[in-house]
Order: sequence, then C-alpha cells, then structure tokens
Amino acid sequence: MTRTRVLCALAAAVGLLTVTGCGAADMTKQTSPFANAQGAKSVTLSVQSWVGSEANAAVAQYLLEHELGYHVDTVQVDEVPAWDALSQDRVDAILEDWGHPQQEQLYVQNKKTIVSAGGEGVTGHIGWYVPKYFADQHPDVLDWRNLNKYASVLRTPESGSKGQLLDGSPSYVTNDKALVKNLHLDYQPVFAGSEAAQITQIKQFAKEKKPFLTYWYEPQWLFNVVPMVEVKLPPYTAQCAAKPAAEIDCAYPTTPLQKYLNADFEKKGGKAAQFLKNFRWTKDEQNQVSQMIAQDGMSADAAAKKWVEEHPDVWRAWIPK
Repeated sequence: MTRTRVLCALAAAVGLLTVTGCGAADMTKQTSPFANAQGAKSVTLSVQSWVGSEANAAVAQYLLEHELGYHVDTVQVDEVPAWDALSQDRVDAILEDWGHPQQEQLYVQNKKTIVSAGGEGVTGHIGWYVPKYFADQHPDVLDWRNLNKYASVLRTPESGSKGQLLDGSPSYVTNDKALVKNLHLDYQPVFAGSEAAQITQIKQFAKEKKPFLTYWYEPQWLFNVVPMVEVKLPPYTAQCAAKPAAEIDCAYPTTPLQKYLNADFEKKGGKAAQFLKNFRWTKDEQNQVSQMIAQDGMSADAAAKKWVEEHPDVWRAWIPK
C-alpha cells in the first residue's frame, strides 16, 4: 500500500500558489503562469498536503532562489493529480512521493514523461499508534489481536458504540476501513479533517492523558511532542499488497521516499534540475523544519531560512558546481 493521499484536490485556486480541480487529469490547467514558461529561469514545485512535503519545498525554494537565482513557484496539488501535473509540464518536480506503482508504470516506464530524481533520503512508514503512556499501562494493546479488548476504552461520541480509530483527511486513501473489517475489529475510523486537525486532536488527548488509537506516519515531528508506540498489525507481505484494496489485511509497508522530475525539465532545467537531484536529507533534518512550521508557528520561508543558516554543511553539497 502506498501513501496515496487523494484523488480529488480540495483547494480552490488562490493567487499563484494553489491549483484546484477534481479527479480528472487535466485539472492542472489552473496552475502557475511560471510553470514551463518559455525561456524563464523558473521552477515550479508540487507541494502535498502534509507538513513534511511543505518543509522539503520550503528549503528547496529558499536555496534555488538565494543560491542559484531562480524564481520558484509552489503549487498545492495532492499525490495522484500531482503525477498528472508533472507529466503535463504543469509542475517540474515532486520532492516526496510515497510510492505510486500505477503512475510510475504509466508515466516513467510507458510514456517516459517523468523521470526518477533519486531518493529523498527519508524512509516513510504508516501505521496505527497509541500514546506511550497508554502502552506503558497496557502493553498488550500493542498486538492488534488485543485491540478489541480496549474498544470500549477508546470509544468516543464520534465513533458511537465502537472504538475510535482516528484518521486524518477524508480525502486520504488508506487501508484502515479494510483492516478494521478484515481483522474483525470493533472500531470505527473517524476523520479529523486534515493533518493539522488530527494533530490538534492528538495533542488534546495527550494533554488530558486520554487513550487514543490513531493512523499516523513517520517522518513526523509530532513524535517529539507526543511519544507514540506502533501497534503491530499482521506483517506486510507482497502477497497481501497485491490484494484488492477492500481485501487488505496486513500492515502498511516501509517506503524509501522518492523524488521525480518532468522529463523535459530534467533535460533542460540546468542547475535547478541537478540541484533537485542532489537534494537529500534525513528524517531528523526534515522534522526540524516541519516542527518550526507546524509547532512554532514560523512561516515556511522563515523556517527554511533558519535551517539553511544553521546547516550549511548539509546543503552546500546539493549546489551544482
């Protein structure tokens, strides 16, 4: 299973920074006027709907502008539509992809309109988590076979008579409904509405020391604020992953996160294209920027500037000679 976030971009077009549309591949026609501008020294980056993606784009944008002299535009468009946009020259780069085999086959292997730009340096993983304070008190909750024992404890008004499994945006495509059904768990997935809303709910639960079960992922800065422990689901296997989505009954995979470039941009993008290929950092480095944005309330540009000023030993290797 991949971290396939949406099939429908929910944002409306705002200025130069946001793209909108729903479902169809040509939804990206409302995009930046700088994207693929003839002869312009410009780059357009796709930004997905989680703060780690925003952190990647913020640091890349800051360095492209301040070290290499490019104009950089960012377009918020979710994961599957972002592949369409990249293929169509509507954006130049995706800096954090969690694995989309169908799109890779279509655009990288078959159409050859998209090329790999290598690994981001970060390994992603999705799972179900409980707070450490609850796991310390009830260590057996970390085995999925014991989850029904705690369903009544994890019940909320939103989950009705079942235990609550907290999810993020209803536009995220996850395995959670299938897992609950196929593992015969007495739980109801409840959507917070967005990553930010899910974080707010988790922090409120933690402040009150309430138990909770949540879909969550790393890299994510929130682990630094609310320690959480993963519940062990049935082991991930290739055979399980090959099942229809409604029949999935195993854990999510661990995924080395990847970057992709538009094929024409890769050939003609000069130092910008090479810089984005060179861009590679660690989970901790990404979390530093993410936390400044999401927890400390800094703008993405200010967070990127601070990180760049404090880590020249990391990013100087990304700058093409």
